[in-house]
Amino acid sequence: MQALRQFLLLPLVAALALAEDNSIESTAGVPRCGASLQELNKALKIQLNANANCVWQIQRNANKKIRLIFSSFTFAPSSSCETESIKVYDGPSTNSPLLGQVCNNTNAVPVLQSSSHSLTFRITTNSVAFPRNFFVFYYFFSPETKIENCGGQLTGPNGTFTTPNYPAPYPAFTYCVWHIQTAKNSKINLQFQDFFLELDQNCQFDFTAVYDGLTTNTGLIGKVCGRAQPTFESSSNVMTVVLSTDYANSYRGFSAQYTSAPLPGPVEPDMFLTCSSVSMKIVLSKSYVASLGYNETRLQLNDPSCSPVITNSVIFSFPLASCGTIKKEEGQSITYTNIISLSTTGNIITRQKSIQIIAKCKMENNSTLEVIYVTKNNIIQNTTAVGRYNVSMSFYDSASFSKPIRQSPYYVDLNQTLFAEVSLHSTDPNLLVFVDTCIASPQPDFGSLTYDLIRSGCNKDDTVVTYPPLKHYGRFKFNAFRFLRSFPSVYLQCDILICDSNNTNSRCTEGCISRQKRAISSYTWKTNTVVGPIRLKRDLRSADHLESLTQVDAEETRSLQQYSFYTLSFMVLLSNIILAVGVILKYHKRQTGYGYQKIQSSY
Repeated sequence: MQALRQFLLLPLVAALALAEDNSIESTAGVPRCGASLQELNKALKIQLNANANCVWQIQRNANKKIRLIFSSFTFAPSSSCETESIKVYDGPSTNSPLLGQVCNNTNAVPVLQSSSHSLTFRITTNSVAFPRNFFVFYYFFSPETKIENCGGQLTGPNGTFTTPNYPAPYPAFTYCVWHIQTAKNSKINLQFQDFFLELDQNCQFDFTAVYDGLTTNTGLIGKVCGRAQPTFESSSNVMTVVLSTDYANSYRGFSAQYTSAPLPGPVEPDMFLTCSSVSMKIVLSKSYVASLGYNETRLQLNDPSCSPVITNSVIFSFPLASCGTIKKEEGQSITYTNIISLSTTGNIITRQKSIQIIAKCKMENNSTLEVIYVTKNNIIQNTTAVGRYNVSMSFYDSASFSKPIRQSPYYVDLNQTLFAEVSLHSTDPNLLVFVDTCIASPQPDFGSLTYDLIRSGCNKDDTVVTYPPLKHYGRFKFNAFRFLRSFPSVYLQCDILICDSNNTNSRCTEGCISRQKRAISSYTWKTNTVVGPIRLKRDLRSADHLESLTQVDAEETRSLQQYSFYTLSFMVLLSNIILAVGVILKYHKRQTGYGYQKIQSSY
């Protein structure tokens, strides 16, 4: 009976999906290339031919961010990312910072999120005659809005999870990410006992994507929708599951269960890599090194002079730019690579297999997630960890930038010159810091009321002066101000770009980029930092005056209390004296006013 219901239900689901598909705006056969979009949400079916160069701008005056999803894309066969791609920019134009890129070798369902209420994407195609098809939809959303049971970390050996509201229909515009991580040397088996999403041939509207790893950037195992009971298996102990829905035709979603099982074959090496803004740390177990038939004392890095510390483990810990580490720019990231190998003994021949452990620290855009994977190629192992640069921002008392302001709040005079410095804490000397954008707000969450000080490297306030880039420091000054409507505080949030100082054409060396000027270069890493609050000294004086008045009132209250106590005590004493005098007088009157006669005894 259940199979019959499903059989009868599928045509209805397909009809609803077809109706939604027909409601999508299509640019097929329309000569217009690109568009300016202001709707709260919209889906586009785009068809392009050779030599296209089209720009879509999404912008709306709303205190929300934009989520952009390319749920289906087809490029010309064998095209490269250099000749054919989708580039997404975090702002109102192609001069804005590059947020991400989609091309023929993208092994994921790209989901990109803006940092504000504007976003731009450009699609370029090469000269090959081939019909390109893209399906993209976007919607504005508030990051503060939380959906119960939507994503999370799953770390047990087995577990279950469901879509929000299951078995009731899932909400519209839902984006949930579940990260699953089990014990080392295990793999994950994922099974959907119940699965009911909107049916569509290409899973363009509502879909579930499963990734073989802890990120959604690559490693796509599969994408499913409609009615099914799919199963997936990872190659290691990490897996990521994504649910994405649009605005229409919600169904009950899914109920999933995962289990873990030991990896077949030999035990994986016990090793891990940690990346920070200043150093790399590689730890190998002595038992693993011994299982290869090697002595741990003969292990070395690219620079043989950097020897490990040997305890219960073999530990290599060294600054990012030392010990022969090789730095390389890779799109929107910087990768630091070093190799652990076996030192030679001076013999002419050897009958041992060589060992190389390639360790990479990938400093991705605002990422804090660490990912470790091992390739199964003889004894050559490849370990990668994703880290982030450590950036901070402080105010200083003068243009010498020698003495930071430690007090919080920072009380200043109106129109006082304030000196701000962004610092990169890294041991890599060949990095450059650039202050791209700085906005001010009376609220620490930077809500709807903001004021631009710097935008795309251009000074938007007349008092702002930007200092030339100085290696690991970005500096500027401006005059203190206050917001109207009696807001007492000012907070600063700055977008920071980090570039390789050896690249003379990087974004960090271009300075101010106007909207009309086309961006020809890029940065390698982006983050943001917040400092504040700033308050006016008159508010401090008002607070001090109020405190003084409060202290005076307290003293007067204490004096009045003491006076009242003494007065009450005196009145009580006086009352007791009067009462005592009255008793004495009454006794005396009884003795003088009446006589008495002694009674004789009768015996």
